[in-house]
Amino acid sequence: IRVFVNKQVTVGERELVGVGGSTGGLDTVAGRPARPATGGAGTHTGGSNPAVLGNNFWVDLTRATLRILLPIATVAAIAFVLGGVIQNLNDPVTVQTIGGGTQTLPGGLVASQEVIKELGTNGGGYFNANSAHPFENPNAATNLAQILLILLIPIALPRTLGRMLGDLKQGRTIVIAMAVIAAISLAATLAAENAHGGAGLNAAGASMEGKEARFGVAGSAFFAVATTLTSTGAVDSMHSSYTGLGGEVLLLNMMLGEVAPGGVGSGLYGMLILAMLTVFLAGLMVGRTPTFLGKRLGAREMKLIGGYLLVTPTVLLLGTGLAMSLPGPRDSILNSGPHGLTEVVYAFTSASNNNGSAFAGLNANTDFYNIALAICMAVGRFGGIALVLALAGSLSKQAVAPKDSGTLPTSCTQFIVLLVVVTLLITGLTYVPTLVLGPLAEGLS
Repeated sequence: IRVFVNKQVTVGERELVGVGGSTGGLDTVAGRPARPATGGAGTHTGGSNPAVLGNNFWVDLTRATLRILLPIATVAAIAFVLGGVIQNLNDPVTVQTIGGGTQTLPGGLVASQEVIKELGTNGGGYFNANSAHPFENPNAATNLAQILLILLIPIALPRTLGRMLGDLKQGRTIVIAMAVIAAISLAATLAAENAHGGAGLNAAGASMEGKEARFGVAGSAFFAVATTLTSTGAVDSMHSSYTGLGGEVLLLNMMLGEVAPGGVGSGLYGMLILAMLTVFLAGLMVGRTPTFLGKRLGAREMKLIGGYLLVTPTVLLLGTGLAMSLPGPRDSILNSGPHGLTEVVYAFTSASNNNGSAFAGLNANTDFYNIALAICMAVGRFGGIALVLALAGSLSKQAVAPKDSGTLPTSCTQFIVLLVVVTLLITGLTYVPTLVLGPLAEGLS
């Protein structure tokens, strides 16, 4: 965001600048008058304007922790306890069951961990069953609350972009594009899971295998879409048990780059990358140098954008191909045929996109998968971040280009449609062969 926040504002010489500070008057996060600086890190003196305290990493980290994460986590944890999520320091308790047997009931500080697990899009559950466990997610109300926490910060960040740019329309454009993709994904998943194919599904009324009865198909599908469209990875149902086409949608959500709305921070910069690609493609059609938010996208910028878009597919497809070509990794596959291929593709997709959910049929606790998936996690996440930072550095060196009659509007309905189409098209061209051989073949069989 900071890269684009250096365009002139309406009052005098005040402007918002990139990382390192502000040359006049405005706090780039809250929009309030900035405080005078006394020097040191994060300050910048600009011409005749007084030096003011600029934002830096430590300021942002402190604000995010004390003003956002802790307050929300505290309130939500109390709400979870009231909703039935356990929160105690008890040892496991062994009780007598109605059938005459015994059962061990665990205790633990579950509610407090559950909140930050979803709010921070981490996804690691207190129990092995994750959010399908009744002590973590006891009812439909807590299930909906967990979905809300997963989406809360990623959905809010486009508005942050708009406020920092001084143009809320830009933020609304991004969030509407995210919402359109998410709505398509949810509708497709619900349709696939409610399609009654076979005697078992007809008897159950829908595909209930691997789903909790207390959530049903709708609650399970909503959670699955939210967790795969972000980098969360928490689950309240078993994704491997979804229908072939339902599982394909969950795969596609991650293959999109988790941008609708994506992880905390990573979803926004992923969508901004796709927005720049959209501007570039539109510029090719009219023969104009593409400009996004006042920054020209030249050869260097497009190489970095292309590199970012290729990092994850490269490690994902190479890892999948290697796993399917070696006899040892193939022995870890539980199911044969297209579903077995989908198990492997899902594992490498989840790792490369920093998601964490899995198709449970694959035994990934082997030397090969532990090493291969760790490499995918490292390259898929940090490789992309490195390219994004390089792109930010390149753009930050540019002066803001004034708008003219050839500048593509990026806060209108036409741009939203174009952005959604480009996002889906890039994924389709990259992964269609893999999807056809895996979940699509299963879904059509």
